[in-house]
Amino acid sequence: MKWVFTYLKPMRKRLAVGIGIKTVATLAELMIPFLLTYIIDNVIGKGTGDNVGRIVLFGVIMALFAAAAAVGNLVANRMASKTTMLFSTRMREDLFSKTLSLSAKQTDAFTVPSLESRITSDTYNVHNFVATIQRMAIRAPILLLGGISITLLMDWRLSLVMIATLPLIFIIVYTIARQGVPLYSRVQRSVDGMVRVVREDAQGIRVIKALSKVDYENRRYDEANRVLCKDETRAGTVMGASNPSMTLLMNLGIVGVVALSAYLVARGLSTAATVIAFMQYFTLVSMAMLSLSRIFVIYTKSAASARRIAAVLECESDLPRRQDDGKGSADCHISFEGVSFSYLGKKKNLDNISFSLKKRQRLGIIGATGSGKSTVIRLLMRQYDADEGCVRINGKDVGSYTKEELTAMMGIVLQNDFLYAETVLENICFGRELSTEAVEKAAKIAQAHDFISAFPEGYLHGVTTGGTNISGGQRQRLLIARAVAASPDILILDDASSALDYKTDAALRQALRLALPDATVVTVAQRVSSVMGCDLILVLDDGKLIGCGTHEELIKDCGEYREISESQMGGAFLD
Repeated sequence: MKWVFTYLKPMRKRLAVGIGIKTVATLAELMIPFLLTYIIDNVIGKGTGDNVGRIVLFGVIMALFAAAAAVGNLVANRMASKTTMLFSTRMREDLFSKTLSLSAKQTDAFTVPSLESRITSDTYNVHNFVATIQRMAIRAPILLLGGISITLLMDWRLSLVMIATLPLIFIIVYTIARQGVPLYSRVQRSVDGMVRVVREDAQGIRVIKALSKVDYENRRYDEANRVLCKDETRAGTVMGASNPSMTLLMNLGIVGVVALSAYLVARGLSTAATVIAFMQYFTLVSMAMLSLSRIFVIYTKSAASARRIAAVLECESDLPRRQDDGKGSADCHISFEGVSFSYLGKKKNLDNISFSLKKRQRLGIIGATGSGKSTVIRLLMRQYDADEGCVRINGKDVGSYTKEELTAMMGIVLQNDFLYAETVLENICFGRELSTEAVEKAAKIAQAHDFISAFPEGYLHGVTTGGTNISGGQRQRLLIARAVAASPDILILDDASSALDYKTDAALRQALRLALPDATVVTVAQRVSSVMGCDLILVLDDGKLIGCGTHEELIKDCGEYREISESQMGGAFLD
């Protein structure tokens, strides 16, 4: 929880003013029962002629104290809301920014559903704690300590009865709070599981309906929901025991106070006014203890959530920038030197991959599903670091480039890329300051201009999240337009034309050659027709490089490539 206070530190002046106002308001509230006792004992009890005037005067004073308490609490609570809003805004911004900066390996470790729930439910729990601390954590201790202090001065014997219950209450709250943190940590993990199911179903809703698997997905969600309900029930049952336990002890204390006060009043050792004021103070102390109990419950939730948030915020980069070893050749634009890599550290997903590519050349990567094609791209983009060997761009280790330098070189279309719920124009611009001419040029290269122009709104046509209101081929062409819009040095197309017909695919490849003559193009594909024109083709199988060369060389020397070629086109390829 320490990191929470680093966010509150810049707002310490606002916090100090709010705490000051809350303190004054609470002290004013504490004075009301004391004034009532004074009026009963020293004004009404005197029986003088000007009693009515004095009663009215002290009544006005009590009203002023009540008004001061009400106004002070209102102002302090409004300031607390503003402070909490500023705190939460900054916390969420930093957490979201950190989430986007995580490496692919770190994202895999946290999982996307868990990161989503940390940004949503976990930040809400911490937000709620900060708000509660400002509203209750100032008022409750003052009421508790102030009430006990005043009652000790009024009648120490009655006060000791009340004080006797406090250690028992503290033990109960402390014991329950210790159990709460692990319980709510488990609840948040269950939330992650439910978010994962909802996220998967939302993304695959069309497939689910097409395969009539709605009932199956309902059962899967029900199971995740059942686990969450079970964990929430366990946590709620344990934490819910605090209030009834405290109420029982406080009521027993009240019974003790009433019995003792009746005895003292009957023997003239105390007064009715003192008992009335004492009961009011006892009520205030009881409310303070209940507020403290609620704070502990909220704290347990917040502590569990704060740990999860801190795990992300304090996560250090596992892809630090390193010095280049100077062993690369500047003649090679892209090169892999004995590269091996494993996602889980067990089976090698890439095994001793080596090749080199000069600037302006085109690289094709082909192979069966799971052969390691996309892994080559991820290492080139430095989403992961190779376990063995070295990946170089322009003769330099990719690890020697800053993230900004590396991404500025590349235009990328990945298999599972995404589109915003925005216009076609914004989806191609992708937050970059591109002119309309540059966007249209990119769309023409990507063979997208014609279908975009056919929309009534043209480039202002709205695209739904994920591009569900356009076809798969149109979606891919918009993504390609986004990639080529900034004229990258390296253009990576990871299965980016799988939804295109052969004619459009051929036209796209021809347009890319003409429009980006200086770019090095890397094409990952399942179709031989998409890579046959490349200067170098890699054939991968189970993470191993089983063929490397031009189309003609592979047809002659690589049986697996020749088999793929013949199965797809019967050996005949036409652009």
